[in-house]
Amino acid sequence: MAGNIRHMIDAITEKRSKGNPTIAITTKTKFILKGINPDRFNDTSPDDPAVIAKVRAIALEMGVAV
Repeated sequence: MAGNIRHMIDAITEKRSKGNPTIAITTKTKFILKGINPDRFNDTSPDDPAVIAKVRAIALEMGVAV
């Protein structure tokens, strides 16, 4: 299923920010600092297992379940 990474990033951002735009931007910045640029992924992006594992690890560090 293409776009799974984008959906995971969006879910993590939404759960962490709870609608607060400042925390949403901070979350995006943390993804970028950890090597995942959320703007590179969309609904048609192929699902790379290595990237999915990295996103899950970042979510775990942030205390968010995906």
